[in-house]
Amino acid sequence: MKTIQPGQLIYWKGSAAIVLEFKGFQELIVRSVESGKTDIVHLREISLRLPSDINKPRSAHLVAEDKEWNKALERFEIIKPLLSIHHRSAEQVQQVAKKHSKGVATIYRWIKQFEETGLVSSLLRQKRTDSGETKLDKEVEELIGTLIQEEYLQEERKSITKVFNLIKAECKNLDLPVPHQNTVYARVQKLEDKEVLKKRLGAKISKQKHTPTPGKFPGADYPNAVVQIDHTPVDLIIVDELHRLPIGRPYLTISIDVATKMISGFKMTLDPPGSSSAGLCIANAILPKENWLAKRDIEVEWPIYGKMQKIHVDNAKEFHGNMLKRACQQHGIILEFRPKGQPNYGPHVERAFRTFMQETHTLPGTTFSNVKEKLNYNSEGKAVMTLSELELWFTIFLVYCYHHRPHRGINKIPPIKLYMECIFGDKDKPGIGLPAPIEDEETLRLDFTPYIERTIQRQGVEIDYVHYYSDALRKWIGTADDENPTKSKKFIFARDPRDISTIYFFDPDTSRYIPIPYLNTSRPTISLWELKAVKKRLIEENDAYVIDEEVIFRGIKKMREIEAQAIEKTRLSKQQRATEKRKRRMAERRKNWEVEHETTSHKAEVLPNETADELLDDIEPFNDVELY
Repeated sequence: MKTIQPGQLIYWKGSAAIVLEFKGFQELIVRSVESGKTDIVHLREISLRLPSDINKPRSAHLVAEDKEWNKALERFEIIKPLLSIHHRSAEQVQQVAKKHSKGVATIYRWIKQFEETGLVSSLLRQKRTDSGETKLDKEVEELIGTLIQEEYLQEERKSITKVFNLIKAECKNLDLPVPHQNTVYARVQKLEDKEVLKKRLGAKISKQKHTPTPGKFPGADYPNAVVQIDHTPVDLIIVDELHRLPIGRPYLTISIDVATKMISGFKMTLDPPGSSSAGLCIANAILPKENWLAKRDIEVEWPIYGKMQKIHVDNAKEFHGNMLKRACQQHGIILEFRPKGQPNYGPHVERAFRTFMQETHTLPGTTFSNVKEKLNYNSEGKAVMTLSELELWFTIFLVYCYHHRPHRGINKIPPIKLYMECIFGDKDKPGIGLPAPIEDEETLRLDFTPYIERTIQRQGVEIDYVHYYSDALRKWIGTADDENPTKSKKFIFARDPRDISTIYFFDPDTSRYIPIPYLNTSRPTISLWELKAVKKRLIEENDAYVIDEEVIFRGIKKMREIEAQAIEKTRLSKQQRATEKRKRRMAERRKNWEVEHETTSHKAEVLPNETADELLDDIEPFNDVELY
């Protein structure tokens, strides 16, 4: 994790400066290298990269081939131990270079490339004009990999020398150049130690060596070292924004920092858990919350942000998608799946969910945890909060209450206090520094947004029968695939499920996202949920071949009209029932009054236990007007 510490070189307004000290979570005191002038600057105004490097492409991971991407990951794993050392020595670099059979200059070059961007894609092999002159033959490379798998990673535990001799003999047999023995040694050394032990010595020995012992969560020693992410339905019925009628329970996705128990991000949605809600939650956890809080008029700090080193999740299918995997790899984040039957991987996120649900049980419209607790409580009838209101309530609870309450899991210290100690340090130990700012927030959001691949035709691009077009697509129309010229090349388009009126085209030339609107811009904004619902309905009613964009949007219009009519009928029905109830109540009151005062009905007397004014309290204007 990249951090900012006093004494560090940064760039502000295009010039180099030195960080002198922190002024809270959002401001720094810096001194200009050129003028020597001291200023207070906001964290968002600084950069850790040269100004000339800021506009370099940052999403090359989307178009990299699997083999190239895996090579970049190997390089990242080699330099990873050195990245966390702020004042690394030449000896430490030499040790890493020797361990992995790499040149010292190569290690320094990789470190420089990664630190300039903070992205693993910076370690992708650059195209060279002398390509092929010094690289190992492709067939030889594949042969080495195959024989290492088939001969070295076996229970017979053959030596590397024995495997090299087999490679040498096979190369001569196939009339291929024989690699140097050190090359084979280097390939073996790159293998993951856990996998080598598992294949050569068995799973039991591998597990004994690499499985952490029970206790606190392994590796969670400082903020953003490990976060846990999970979903749960909220124990509350919410209402719609327009008519305030019940629409069901929302889902909550949270990201909790294991070291400090700070909630680093969350996403609340009506859609079932999926890769979209997981990605949006991660993006919310990484990005600063200052503007997000300001839009909601919340004047308290939510200081945790920055790229985490590891995300710990369960084995739900939404966490296994290619989008989440590639996005985490691109930003140097380890995506780790929870092993079954491992109690030392503490259920931090589950405990947080229990705390949050206990709070929702105090809100009107709660469903409680189960039927036994709910008893005869009318959750739908009592529901009053919309999704946006619930989101605001939850945010306020987090930043005002949860983060400031003593937490039993961290020795009864409030999470925000522990976070401050970790960042700024105390008298006993120095702090790790402020997390590095996120320079391209929009690209990061899109990196964690689900994407699909489509060809580009003369009319633009078609996704789920909906057409999109922009002049930015013109140059790519009819482009042939690089590997198979007989087929059209597929390009990457990111799509936010909440609003599919615009998709985001990943331009291979610039490695940037470009917004692409509907081809027919008069179409209304719709969600992916609406699109899937109308497609399902059309398929059930007709043959699939009759579905096109025009039919889909006519179906959406009809669905919205039916929805509006149903809501209005429900509203009028409820109002009618309320009116009739008041009429019956008043009729019963008049009946009882007449019975009790038969002999004096001609007198204008006031009821003994109820004044006339009180009698009229329940009567509202137009109560007796019939609704047609």
